[in-house]
Amino acid sequence: MSLRSYLLGVANSKSIEDLWEAHVVKMAEYGFDRLLYGFTHYRTSTSLGDPSDFIILTNHSRDYVDVFLDEGHYFHAPMVHWALANEGAKSWKLLSEMDQSKTLSPSERRVLEFNRDMGVTAGYSISFKSISARSKGAIALTARQGLDQNAVDSIWAKHGTDITLMNNIVHLKILTLPYTAPNRTLTARQLEVLEWVGDGKTIQDIAVIMGLTAATVEKHLRLARVSLDVETTAQAVMKAAFANQMFVLDV
Repeated sequence: MSLRSYLLGVANSKSIEDLWEAHVVKMAEYGFDRLLYGFTHYRTSTSLGDPSDFIILTNHSRDYVDVFLDEGHYFHAPMVHWALANEGAKSWKLLSEMDQSKTLSPSERRVLEFNRDMGVTAGYSISFKSISARSKGAIALTARQGLDQNAVDSIWAKHGTDITLMNNIVHLKILTLPYTAPNRTLTARQLEVLEWVGDGKTIQDIAVIMGLTAATVEKHLRLARVSLDVETTAQAVMKAAFANQMFVLDV
């Protein structure tokens, strides 16, 4: 696939699934056959927020994901720490430098050993420019087995600018597409009432517009708050808006 065709496909993607499938194929052309993308809107000084609110995209094996993500290894991963403190691209050569200089913490070393056992040994990480103090996005590009870090660095020297550009464009596109995290699904009615709230309508206004009772509108809002795991309707509107679930064109 030519770079122009790929970028046109990215620009015209209507879903995260289609976008991600094309990106996985394109990155494999450069030797990166396993990708892990993560984004949060809810970062604080001590936390990345509730993992169930993350946007996570990956084609790693289930065995890898079950440990690295579900068991929280990502929280101690050295390249994740680097991505949180920096922007741009970074070679995983940093890991061997940390290993040789004995600067890895015990938790970081366990992550490094797990990655080695899973064949995640060479690659690059790209940390994207944050759009707010609470948000952060990054992607880890794992090289196919058989490529060592020196080979990956040589690939990057030749194609790194293009690879970085493509990943930044994909990241920006992801932020425009609807995303529903597991256990965060809203019904059409719940979304509709949230959209009317977002337009500044009162409960009574929404009841008239939708032909419902005020009690039924309240019920839809309560269930939306439960689904989104928030306490207030304002928080529900914000979370649904962040996920691009509101005011979505039916195309």
